Amino acid sequence: MKYTEEHEWLLVEGDVVTVGITAHAAEQLGDVVFVDLPEVGTTVSKDDEIVVIESVKAASDILAPLDGEIVEINETIVDNPAMVNDDPEGEAWFFKIRTTDLKPMDDYMTEAEYKEFIG
Repeated sequence: MKYTEEHEWLLVEGDVVTVGITAHAAEQLGDVVFVDLPEVGTTVSKDDEIVVIESVKAASDILAPLDGEIVEINETIVDNPAMVNDDPEGEAWFFKIRTTDLKPMDDYMTEAEYKEFIG
């Protein structure tokens, strides 16, 4: 797993990367009440705002960590946004993106680096 400074976790499986938010991010957001996910088949560029999360405290965006195509979304969290608080680094993933270039993954943090980052 890799981690972004925007508190996303990234799990690489071949050319598909699963994206979610970290437990730290879910805790900071508070109770998640709404999640808007991109459409499957959407082509995205790195740093595009592609997910909107609303909580009782704030609204936040998830940025595309790579260039690619959205190949799967987690409809379960749309129907039950509270899952994001219950299992942010497991069943409450947001989307899967297929990329042709995994090179940007080298720029993201390891788990140890992320833990140091959030202090």
